Amino acid sequence: MDFTVETATDAVVESFRQTKDQRLRQVMESLTHHLHDFVRDIEPTMEEWETAIGFLTAVGRTCDDTRQEFVLLSDVLGVSMLVETLNGAEEGTGSTVLGPFHMTSSPRRELGDSIDLLGTGRPCVVSGRLLAADGTPLPDTELDVWQCSKDGFYDVQQPDEQPPGNGRGLFRTDGEGRYWFRTVVPSHYPIPVDGPVGLLLEATGRHPYRPAHIHFIASAEHHRPVTTHAFVAGSPYIDSDAVFAVKRGLITDFTDSYEERDAERFGVTVPFTHARFDIVLAPESESAR
Repeated sequence: MDFTVETATDAVVESFRQTKDQRLRQVMESLTHHLHDFVRDIEPTMEEWETAIGFLTAVGRTCDDTRQEFVLLSDVLGVSMLVETLNGAEEGTGSTVLGPFHMTSSPRRELGDSIDLLGTGRPCVVSGRLLAADGTPLPDTELDVWQCSKDGFYDVQQPDEQPPGNGRGLFRTDGEGRYWFRTVVPSHYPIPVDGPVGLLLEATGRHPYRPAHIHFIASAEHHRPVTTHAFVAGSPYIDSDAVFAVKRGLITDFTDSYEERDAERFGVTVPFTHARFDIVLAPESESAR
C-alpha cells in the first residue's frame, strides 16, 4: 500500500503491532495519532520541518551535567506542570515542577544549619512541619531543599562565585516532624535564555521570569513524595510564572520578625525574615504498597 496522507497513520500504528510492552505500545500508538494530526493541521514546509529538527538538536546539545534544556522546554510549554498535576495527590500539599537546577545532590545538613554559604543579605529562617493527611507529624522524614541566591542565581550557574552546595540542603525532621533552617530570601529570576528555549520565548513575545521561591522534595515511608515550592508572597511575576507552577496554596508570607526569643532559638539576630511552610504528604496507594 502506498504511503499517503490518508494511510500514513495506520501504516505507522501497524508497525508497532508486535510491541511486547503493552504500555509502550499504547504510548507509541497515541503519539503517532497526535503527531500525525498535528502535522496535517499545520502542514509544515520542508524548511520549517528542518528548522524544527534543528531546534530539538540544539536543545539536546545545550544539555550537560548541570543544565537540562529539555526540562526547560517541557517547563515553558506547561508540560511539566501538566504531568505533575495529572500525577499529584488530591490531598496534601500541591506539587509543582522539579525545574532544571536539581542537577546536583544536596549536602546533608543538621536542623538549624544555614544553606546560605555566601553570608549576604538579611538572615531568613524557614520552618515548618511535615504532616500526614490526618495531621499526624512525620518524624525523621527527609526534606531536600534548594534555592537561588538573593541575586537570583543557583550555585551551578555561578561556579566561580558560589561554592558548590550553596542554597542546598538535605534535612531530616525531628521527633515532632519539625524542620528549620537558615537562608536568605531568594529573588525572582529569569530562566536561562542563552539557549534555544530562550530564543523560543523571544520569538513568541514571552518573558522568561519566575517569581521568588524555594524548592522542596519531601518523602516519608508509606506516603507519596511531593515536589513543591514555597513562593514568596508579593514577588514579581507571581501571577505570570514562565513555567506555570504557581498554586495559590503555596504562596507563603516571608515576614519581618523582631522576636528576640525566636531569634535566639533559630540562631539569628533581629530583625530577621521568617517563613513558615508546612508540608502535608498524602498516603501511599494500596497498589504502591
